[in-house]
Amino acid sequence: MKIKAYRRENGEVGIRKHLVILPTSVCASETAVRIAEHITEAIPLPHQHGCCQVGADADQTVDTLVGLGKNPNVAAVLVVGLGCEGAEPAEVADRIAQTGKAVEKITIQDCGGTLKAIEEGTRIARDLANDVVLMEKEEVDISEITLAIECGGTDATSGIAANPAVGGASDKLIELGGTSMLSETTELIGAEHVLAKRAASEEVADQLLKTVKHIEDKAMRLGVDIRGGQPTPGNIEGGVTTIEEKSLGCMYKAGTATIEGVLEYAEAPTKKGFHIMDTPGQDIESITGMLAGGAQVVIFTTGRGTPTGAPLAPVIKVTGNSETYQNMIDNIDINAGKIIDQGLTLEDLSEEIFATMVDVCNGKKTKAELLEHHEFGIHKLTSTF
Repeated sequence: MKIKAYRRENGEVGIRKHLVILPTSVCASETAVRIAEHITEAIPLPHQHGCCQVGADADQTVDTLVGLGKNPNVAAVLVVGLGCEGAEPAEVADRIAQTGKAVEKITIQDCGGTLKAIEEGTRIARDLANDVVLMEKEEVDISEITLAIECGGTDATSGIAANPAVGGASDKLIELGGTSMLSETTELIGAEHVLAKRAASEEVADQLLKTVKHIEDKAMRLGVDIRGGQPTPGNIEGGVTTIEEKSLGCMYKAGTATIEGVLEYAEAPTKKGFHIMDTPGQDIESITGMLAGGAQVVIFTTGRGTPTGAPLAPVIKVTGNSETYQNMIDNIDINAGKIIDQGLTLEDLSEEIFATMVDVCNGKKTKAELLEHHEFGIHKLTSTF
């Protein structure tokens, strides 16, 4: 199957052509936002990290920033640093530039303050934008697509309608040679043994089980009951009573494909097929990790309803609850509740979701895109020092 998309310098395929203004630390985030305000095509990624982080936490922030800049939906990048942060602007820019895409860098201290940095950054971003707008699509194969799968605001309909229908769409993409990834490790607790049976090897199965156990052990070390956050109060009100019940519904988003690998947060898959990424249950941080891992499109199921979008990739919102669809019709793209109250089959809805994904890859905008929902957050491992 063919779609129309943008071929990047390194051969990867993007379905959008974003100019990203990428701050390397919280100290540069406001300046990045102000630069982006002057350029129509620019999207800033403000965040609160990049300084006073150590060890694996510092590495993860840098890797995430680099991964976001490398995302195929990003056509060009302006890296904005303060000049003395732990996440070094030069390293971030150099690693992104390995893709061959246009990357520029400024630091506020070298420019002589925020006003001069905004002025210089706006000039650079203007020139980058002039090149970005001239980029044209070409015909590419759907197998070039990596799909990120997310859920949030789960209710009792998610596990019987929306999630299985999305799993079917994921299966179809993989059958056509594409890649798909599931996230939210906390929402695998209680179902990890079922998923492990689908692992491509004993090594992958062992890695999956260890990843879930690590999260359980972390909660134990902190002396907290993870059930205070999973299921959430909204999940419980929506009819999901236990973390195992939520996980068993969540796993249906994985379809039936073989699990080829377990990814670290923000890690890009090295092979086609289905993968699981180790992310938190927090939707925005989870999506950010998968975007840093190279996903070009997101399918997000929600029973209760959520407006969440993403800055770099279109987010297709699916609900299994027809009442939620009508109540939040401005935010939700597909009503999988038709399985429950109109007699449509899972196959019918899987086909609708897949067809919508193809349209979105070809340029159709999702409701989250049209409403400019650019929710963004980077996952932290430890406290800041």
